[in-house]
Amino acid sequence: MRTSTVNPDFWRGRRVLLTGHTGFKGSWAALWLTRMGAKVHGLSLAPDSDPNPFDTLADWSAISSRIGDIRGPGIVRNTVAEAKPEIVLHMAAQALVRRSYREPAETFDTNVMGTVNLLNALRDAPNVKAVLIVTSDKVYENKEDGRAFRETDPLGGDDPYSASKAAAEIVTASMARSFFEERDIPVATARAGNVVGGGDFSEDRLVPDLWRAGKSGIPVSLRYPRATRPWQHVLDPVNGYLLYLERLAAGDCGQRALNFGPGNAETLTVSVVADRVMGALGMATGWVQAEGEFPKEKQALTLDASLATETIGWVPRLDMEDTVRWTADWYRAYNEGADMHDFTLAQLSEFGGQL
Repeated sequence: MRTSTVNPDFWRGRRVLLTGHTGFKGSWAALWLTRMGAKVHGLSLAPDSDPNPFDTLADWSAISSRIGDIRGPGIVRNTVAEAKPEIVLHMAAQALVRRSYREPAETFDTNVMGTVNLLNALRDAPNVKAVLIVTSDKVYENKEDGRAFRETDPLGGDDPYSASKAAAEIVTASMARSFFEERDIPVATARAGNVVGGGDFSEDRLVPDLWRAGKSGIPVSLRYPRATRPWQHVLDPVNGYLLYLERLAAGDCGQRALNFGPGNAETLTVSVVADRVMGALGMATGWVQAEGEFPKEKQALTLDASLATETIGWVPRLDMEDTVRWTADWYRAYNEGADMHDFTLAQLSEFGGQL
């Protein structure tokens, strides 16, 4: 089994197309890639929150950043033509479950047709060595029986977000077989979710909601405090994506879908994680059960990531205690007015980001 360390020599000077680079995970991935010397071309919508991770982590002078919508085939084709990518990491998505109930057509259009547009534009790209499509831990048909999902389990999805990501998996497999296998270009998917860490300011996510509650002094309302999720720090799955792409490009990984998630000991309820984060931040506001009715969400979700360990040597580096501490440290530094570009680089370096 290989070590789970990203190889900076692989990325130095490498032309990388990164979609969703203005988002939470995308900003961390962009920072890591640029620090290793990759030539990153980004395509993403403008940040939709204030504050947001992309502006907070600037400067981005080393990135060719294009603001645009992956639902538009033209801008996707133009970006691919300009980037001339060797490596493609697709992270652009509508990633919120509750928003998917409000905007189902937009969610399917973004997550399914956005993926189609990208893969279609890459069909004739001459320099591509590997493509990774990031989906979600919610792509599985979830009967909530407590069993950890493996990559061979059936895909499904009751809510529009989960279904759109499962559909993106099917689209990716179809396009890969139809257009990329004959060119010996590996196209794969990565399934991870419930990622926490500094810089997330999105709506309807636990840690940003806790941070906003701490600022306002009002207890945070939890919709499903007893729901369990496979929590992990943002750097662990991003590390997995980069490792996966290295192996795919080298031609020594035959797997075309991998889970990235923590061990079973880190699959905790929403309320437990909320209590730990609030304790680390020194918050006294607490949480309350949200009132009213809400769209259905699965209450139990666990991933089996052993295949990623067996095939590419990936293991999560941060346990839940460290994940909470690192996350709280980031938001505390932000509240105190620290230089968050430098602070985030320091966390990346401590993680093992090969700076």
